[in-house]
Amino acid sequence: MLPAAAQEYRIAVIGLVHSHVWGHLGQMIKGDTAKLVAIAEPNQELVAEAKKAGANVPFYDDYNKMLDEQKPQIVWAFVENNRHLEIAKACAARKINVMFEKPLASTYKDAAEIRDLARKNNIRVMTNYQMAWWPANYAAKKEADSGAIGKVWRLHGIVGHGGPGSEGTRSKYFFEWLTDPVKNGAGALMDFGCYNALWSLWYMGRPEKVYAQVNHLRPQTFPKVEDNADLVLTYPNGVGVFEGSWDLPRSFQDLEIFGLGQDRGGSASIYMKQSGVTLQKGRESKEIPTEPLAKDRAEPIAYMVSAIKDNKPIEGLTAIDINVDVIDIIDAAKESVKSGKAVSLPKR
Repeated sequence: MLPAAAQEYRIAVIGLVHSHVWGHLGQMIKGDTAKLVAIAEPNQELVAEAKKAGANVPFYDDYNKMLDEQKPQIVWAFVENNRHLEIAKACAARKINVMFEKPLASTYKDAAEIRDLARKNNIRVMTNYQMAWWPANYAAKKEADSGAIGKVWRLHGIVGHGGPGSEGTRSKYFFEWLTDPVKNGAGALMDFGCYNALWSLWYMGRPEKVYAQVNHLRPQTFPKVEDNADLVLTYPNGVGVFEGSWDLPRSFQDLEIFGLGQDRGGSASIYMKQSGVTLQKGRESKEIPTEPLAKDRAEPIAYMVSAIKDNKPIEGLTAIDINVDVIDIIDAAKESVKSGKAVSLPKR
């Protein structure tokens, strides 16, 4: 029996081709904060995987039919990035709130159109990032905002792992579109550059210029897209230097925030990773305590339900405006890769 609160909110899934779904499906089946009412996916191999995972709900080939029959308040889409606009249109027309796995879209044009649809139809659109639910991420930002390291002037982020796998039912369909430059929007540049762009916007706002370079180190594995990408985001009084790669020996989602210090020679930095936060001043370092996030800010469904219940917008790292800017930066980065030059980011 689901908790009474979960009965109030109905959530449906569109798509199973994004492998992040397998990390969230169990929680949706459990239904602590919302009731899973249906899944739309035409691929029967993936449907079989969902049933194997315990999804005892109606399955649909046609998501439009599912939306009309099941009438969810929330849709969580696990589809190709270049299909996000399509899903947003279907949900906006029915006044259904939407959650997308990062990034918001495959192009800036699509991202801006999704934003406009959300505003016009008064729906919430959330872009889900794993790091958005880490206490460490907020402890680091709080420490930086406190002035502990002085004025923030430099960011260095590294995000990546050894690359997506292509073996097994759950992975092969994900790999197929993630390594497609149109369906994904790029390769490692999009997959991990979006985290880096989000951090830079969160700490320092929109950059003035974007420079990017990419490497195609394993063309035999990734024939269509780059597997390593580096970004330099230029600010009037600062810089963001970021790496995103499918060629790393282990997983990284690390950020270092550098400050000018509060006096001459007092420069310092904050190093954040999922496991914790460290403040470094000279040769001295200390651990910054992290506090658990409130229940309604600790995971994506609970946050969406809370926003609906309290009639509030989605804010912070998962909000729509900042994530439109993320894709603006990635589009500029793609232009920079083609030209070999830094690209000025237009004022919006």
